[in-house]
Amino acid sequence: MELRQLRTFEAVIEHGTVTDAANALGLAPSSVSEQVRTLERSLGVELFDRGPKGMRLTAAGERMHGWAGRLLRQAEQARREVTAEPPVVRLGALETIAATHVPAVLARVAERRPGLRVEVSADAARDQLLGAVAAGELEAALLLDAGTGLGDLGFAPPPAPLGFVDVEPVPLALVAAPDHPLAAAPRVTAADLAGERLLVNVPACSFRLAGDRVIGPGVERVRAGSVTVMASWAERGLGIALLPEFAVRDRLDSGALARLALDAPDLSLRLVWRTDRESLPGLREVLYAASA
Repeated sequence: MELRQLRTFEAVIEHGTVTDAANALGLAPSSVSEQVRTLERSLGVELFDRGPKGMRLTAAGERMHGWAGRLLRQAEQARREVTAEPPVVRLGALETIAATHVPAVLARVAERRPGLRVEVSADAARDQLLGAVAAGELEAALLLDAGTGLGDLGFAPPPAPLGFVDVEPVPLALVAAPDHPLAAAPRVTAADLAGERLLVNVPACSFRLAGDRVIGPGVERVRAGSVTVMASWAERGLGIALLPEFAVRDRLDSGALARLALDAPDLSLRLVWRTDRESLPGLREVLYAASA
């Protein structure tokens, strides 16, 4: 079992066919097929079911998938340590917080560990970030959640040994156009919102999940898009939107949006990592810097 065979095995999984994997690796399809066959012979099991629509992992292949990723990461870590190459920590973050919260984390990391390089990947999908942390493709990720357990906001975390720390609260604001009938109300309840249009993003969106918890099902959901789009639509009277306060603070200060007096619990900016990878070089520094 060789590292190149494991890389080829992983490429076939990622791309779905031998031809696509060969193109990605810059190899001939016959070379990719032979490397996979050699790996299967060395293990004494078939790793793929081969069909006209591509390659599908067998049960043994699923087990090998987890091992291959770990072995390749360990080999890369060994190479960095032996060659004294500065460690690299891969940090994921939701797009909504990458611009506002990550720069301070990077500044604290640079102060604590000047030689440590942090590569940031921004993603709009929380599940993608969690999956990447679980798979070892990211060392840690910053996302939004609520409650005392991971996923209490209303999503299912992947089956992996994940730890987390709450970095800071993220206040929410229910916003509407300045001339909204409830803009001057001293207090707004979910019942007062009957007949309103709540601007939302995809079902997995953190702010949509927060709206489901705070406002309930009695308000029509209107799919708008990103935080910026929802804020702009609300400003034009197309509906109300439950958004992070930091994203609409300027519009509230300028009077372009009005804040409705709904009591909405804060979300938590949560840093998530695999507890069985805490010994990776540089990871603890990132964890400390993020939670400082």
